Amino acid sequence: MNRAFSMYSRTALPPPPHECGGSLAHATPGATPARQHADSALGTGGMAWQAPAMATVATIFGGQRLVIEETGVPVEKLRLQAFSPPPPGAGQVLVRMLAAPINPADLNFIEGTYGVKPQLPATPGVEGCGVVETSAAADYQPGDKVIFLRRAATWATHTLVPAEALFKLPAAIDPLQAAMLKVNPATAWRLLHGFGKPEASGWIVQNAGNSAVGRCVIQLAKSLGIRTLSLVRRPELIDELTRLGGDVVTLDDEAGLTAAKAALGGATAALAFNAVGGDSALRLMNLLREGGTHITFGAMAKRPLTVPNGLLIFRDLQLRGLWVTRWIEHAPDAEVRGVYADLAARVTAGRLVQPVDSTHSLADFPAALARLSAADRAGKVLFAQI
Repeated sequence: MNRAFSMYSRTALPPPPHECGGSLAHATPGATPARQHADSALGTGGMAWQAPAMATVATIFGGQRLVIEETGVPVEKLRLQAFSPPPPGAGQVLVRMLAAPINPADLNFIEGTYGVKPQLPATPGVEGCGVVETSAAADYQPGDKVIFLRRAATWATHTLVPAEALFKLPAAIDPLQAAMLKVNPATAWRLLHGFGKPEASGWIVQNAGNSAVGRCVIQLAKSLGIRTLSLVRRPELIDELTRLGGDVVTLDDEAGLTAAKAALGGATAALAFNAVGGDSALRLMNLLREGGTHITFGAMAKRPLTVPNGLLIFRDLQLRGLWVTRWIEHAPDAEVRGVYADLAARVTAGRLVQPVDSTHSLADFPAALARLSAADRAGKVLFAQI
């Protein structure tokens, strides 16, 4: 172990309450934000909750975790801490982490700008994949590969969670892909199934087509026989998303809107998925059919959604929002787990893939955070301990 982090702690982090992904806009770390992204927080009963403080227990050497003791710029506030994971109590499971992505929601959490306010000190981590190390719950055995349906402080070598917060995965699933399963694939699934499924060969339109959710939408829609039209910011993404299975990909500007209408050949879309806001959201509305539904799940542009009155009066467009966490919290548990079983099977078979840019150790967190704003970043950045 690095000498700088060899001093042991007398603290261990209990599992926080239920949380998952959704749609907060976020700027990557640094003085000048380079990118905007969208993920979400989950509260209890629709209310924001505070992440719990660390509880003191007797410890020995054993694990490591990233910790913040105050909110602020992530690269300045994170530190690596040695700790000894406590043994599980009744109904609890100790999970050894394999991989955990860095999501915009995690960065908001560190900055103190997230809907979930950290009760300090705290360990970030919305999602991730791990294996059961020890279990005091009948349904989980050592070696089981799992993800978390609640926030679980995943930026660590180990995390202790209640068994009901876990979802068991196929043994053959790739751990990096599994680590990204909870938030974006479920959001894409809900977009396609939660607002009236388009008819076979019907169209959906979306902006941020190159985002993780956008890519999942393209892959899932293809398997369902639904055609996709995706708006993107950069020309080089057009061929890439077409190869992924996108039916039409155009630039997200006024010329791109004209090209999109021409490509549709007079057809209109039943659903529009908005992760951006501002003018981009309005372009999606102009591609919807009368009575079509426009669903906002992100706000990358950090600009308000301004809707001309005529679109509501004369075209009867329906404006909805999606926070996938709300669905997870309120839907029957069997339904939620059934969706994740379907998504996990697709990931295991290689039919649902999210690109990985790079993996890093916990100790390498400065480089991992710097990678988020790299101009050539091509996918998710993860902490991995495989």
